[in-house]
Amino acid sequence: MTTDEDVRRIACSLPEVTEKPWFGTPGFRVKDKGFLRIRSEAEGGLVVFVPDLDDKEALLASDSDVFFTTPHYDGYPTVLVHLDKVDLDLLTELITDSWRIKAPKRVLQAYEAGLSD
Repeated sequence: MTTDEDVRRIACSLPEVTEKPWFGTPGFRVKDKGFLRIRSEAEGGLVVFVPDLDDKEALLASDSDVFFTTPHYDGYPTVLVHLDKVDLDLLTELITDSWRIKAPKRVLQAYEAGLSD
């Protein structure tokens, strides 16, 4: 089981990330591009970006306990994640991948160069 604090710790460990409210809930941006949002208690879960709709469908089909969507997100490459059902390793991968999708090329290249050092 993961928490909002796990999300915050993982997101803020990535380069150029700031936390800024997004639709009245905690949101995370890379160079002012939103890449992650913690939904309200009533809505539940976490919003992450995925590369495309095929990836979204694959995640939704892979584990309905962890991944879900609502009609609001139909047609968008985003997936919702139940924080109380996702493990820390998968959460880290989802957040990092969402960050990679939205990070400017310069920021992404610097990050990936640091990984290979």
